[in-house]
Amino acid sequence: MYVVIRKFAHMRSVPEAARRAESGIGQLMRQAPGFHGYYVFDAGNGVAGSITLFESRETAVAANDKALAWIRASLADLIQGEPEITSGEVLVAVEP
Repeated sequence: MYVVIRKFAHMRSVPEAARRAESGIGQLMRQAPGFHGYYVFDAGNGVAGSITLFESRETAVAANDKALAWIRASLADLIQGEPEITSGEVLVAVEP
């Protein structure tokens, strides 16, 4: 499994961005091959993040390009600049 984490440091409205993400990028990711999950979190003080899980690096990279295009088109009024992106292979997964 492969994870992509995006951090947004200066958001005008995290709840509004999350609402848009659920119906927009969330649905885009759901249709991507190898998709495992998408999560949005509020870290406080205008900082937000998302975590996306994919089957492989290749499927994550392909979906990330679509995600960034969606972010630029749909969240431009809520964010400043580009998100900080961290990604890598999942080494351990502990599930219930």
